[in-house]
Amino acid sequence: MSKTIIISNRLPLQLKIENHKIEATPSVGGLATGMKSVHRDGNGVWIGWTGLTEEEIPADLVDDVVEATIQEQCVPVSLNQDDIDGFYYGFSNRTIWPLFHYFIEYAEFEKESWQSYKRVNEKYAEVVLDNIEEGDTVWVHDYQLMLLPALIKKERPDVQIGFFLHIPFPSYEVFRILPWREEILKGLLGSDLIGFHTYDYQRHFLSSVSRILRHEVSFNEITLKDRMITVNSFPMGIDYKKFADAAEKHDTAKNQSELQRRLDLHIDSTPDAKMILSIDRLDYSKGIANRIRAYEYFLEKYPQFKEKVRLVMLAVPSRSNVPQYQLLKKEVDELVGRINGKFASVSWTPIWYFYRSMPFENLIDLYTTCEVALLTPIRDGMNLVAKEYIATRTNKTGVLILSEMAGAAQEMSEAVIINPNNFEEIADALKLAIEMPEDEQIKRNKFLQKRLKRYNVEKWAEDFMNALYETTHKSDIVEAVRMQREREDQMLEDYKKANKRILFLDYDGTLRAFVNNPNDASPDDELIELVRKIESQENTEVVIISGRDRHTLGEWWQDVPITLIAEHGVWKRPIGGEWAVTEALKNDWMETVKPILEKFVDRTAGTFIEEKNYSLAWHYRNADPDLGEKRASELSTVLKELSANNELGVLDGNKVLEIKDSTIHKGKAATKHIFDKNYDFKFAIGDDWTDEYMFQDLPEDTYSIKVGLQKTAARFYVDDTDRVRDLLKRFADN
Repeated sequence: MSKTIIISNRLPLQLKIENHKIEATPSVGGLATGMKSVHRDGNGVWIGWTGLTEEEIPADLVDDVVEATIQEQCVPVSLNQDDIDGFYYGFSNRTIWPLFHYFIEYAEFEKESWQSYKRVNEKYAEVVLDNIEEGDTVWVHDYQLMLLPALIKKERPDVQIGFFLHIPFPSYEVFRILPWREEILKGLLGSDLIGFHTYDYQRHFLSSVSRILRHEVSFNEITLKDRMITVNSFPMGIDYKKFADAAEKHDTAKNQSELQRRLDLHIDSTPDAKMILSIDRLDYSKGIANRIRAYEYFLEKYPQFKEKVRLVMLAVPSRSNVPQYQLLKKEVDELVGRINGKFASVSWTPIWYFYRSMPFENLIDLYTTCEVALLTPIRDGMNLVAKEYIATRTNKTGVLILSEMAGAAQEMSEAVIINPNNFEEIADALKLAIEMPEDEQIKRNKFLQKRLKRYNVEKWAEDFMNALYETTHKSDIVEAVRMQREREDQMLEDYKKANKRILFLDYDGTLRAFVNNPNDASPDDELIELVRKIESQENTEVVIISGRDRHTLGEWWQDVPITLIAEHGVWKRPIGGEWAVTEALKNDWMETVKPILEKFVDRTAGTFIEEKNYSLAWHYRNADPDLGEKRASELSTVLKELSANNELGVLDGNKVLEIKDSTIHKGKAATKHIFDKNYDFKFAIGDDWTDEYMFQDLPEDTYSIKVGLQKTAARFYVDDTDRVRDLLKRFADN
């Protein structure tokens, strides 16, 4: 039976050696909860490090460690202290973590750490490959294992691989700083599906792939020579029920914790005062020092709230052996001490500061008691604390103040969203939160809770696995096969038997090979005669469907009685008829876009603009190949960003970029043309991405053919325009 192999840096276990025996305790919360349905409830195996180095495990207990993990459906990866120092504390957390969170000044680029990172990823790959069987699916997690997908795919190209990054992916301008940027991208591209928390991270990744590796990117798909990779966003949720149920029980709990008694004492002594909650790992990306300074500014700007508020701050220890974290702790300790010394009175301490981990029950104490949550990360992949706080507010009161730099902010727009670097804005947000009427709080939280409850962590895992399955299914659909003689004979047999036939023929790159000057690509006498001969057959219709402008297409084929569709479907000329626009379109956007294209023409020798009625095309076939591809990638990015909020689309053709109304394309034009007509033989052929719409939208029984060996939605492919001409000859000789 096929299984899912989950791989992360750490296993979802806590292993301890006590009295020379191994104790294994399953982890709760976070990724372990989200993957429960995939791992424990399904036929899953989890691969990762146990948390114990080789030096910490006595030789006679090695087998016991393996057995303890197997009992929990896990397989261990053995790492020594050098691995942890170089791979985890080194490259992962001194290079990738700061760089991906935009703390460039903290990033270290040590060759030894990089070598350790590669070596450990290879260790994981060895364990994974030892456990893979035919039909298995692999899901790799997070930034420590970004080389792993390609290592697995190299040995097992048949295995479907998903990867999810739980931290931000930086913009191209930041990512390019990394010396080993190409190796990281190539490692990730071993995946079939790559997931991120937000669309922004997805966009940054695709930009880096396009600019650094020069791979073709279309929407959220990356085209390689032998396959397609899907990239998408899946915002991670929480175990909503766990937090909501704990909050319900907390309200009725008889045995209160010591922390809750202290919180209640504060409430009893100052019933009108508000408690502001701050919970984070002690990490420079969380903006804790700035948060404390902003709180100080709030007390200075609004002195009426002195002795009326208290900041309850929990900082969970993290990576305490990394220098930046040691400096951060020192800074936070000093800030808390200074502010408490500056503002405290006999009965009031402005900040309660806890530097430790707290059990789940105490977290619920804090979530349910504090009326305001203040979360101001400088950069955060998601921030699940924000979601946990809202889930515990069972009476729907409470106000969440959330940094716009957290991934969660894109889902939680009903929160009070702030810029974590703007003290003025944070101070005003605190005042707004403290004074917010209950009915307004309830209104906001009602929407938040409904959304979080629906898209919980299990739904996140389910959506990712479904999307990974769809990539398998999609791969099966788009895998074109060569149009060999026996298949060609079958197609000709179906052609002969058909009562009504239609052939959709792309022009440039299909009927005619590309030339340096597009105006020199007029049809030769043989081609004109072939098309005329096919069209003259009884119950047979030929449609030339091209990106060419209507004037050129009409002039070339003026004496041939065929249907012409120009500019990817904007214009149509039926047999014996006149050119007409297929839909009402606007072209006022061209005044804005044309100057951008002109700048690229000025910068790139050999390129030119083709101006059509409703589209603009930038041709770069005559440019230096490397420079042309580079400029095309740059221009494509600019045009896609420009067209992101309107109905414009960018078509990446063969050495041409065209920007046009995205609602018009060859697929739509072709399907409209055959609507309500009973063609029992349908044929479509083309060479680039503009033809993919046609292949996708025409009925499944269409003989769709791609010119060139590429990933495509077509059923078949032929090598070049010479083979296209051979096919036309066979149709003409029917």
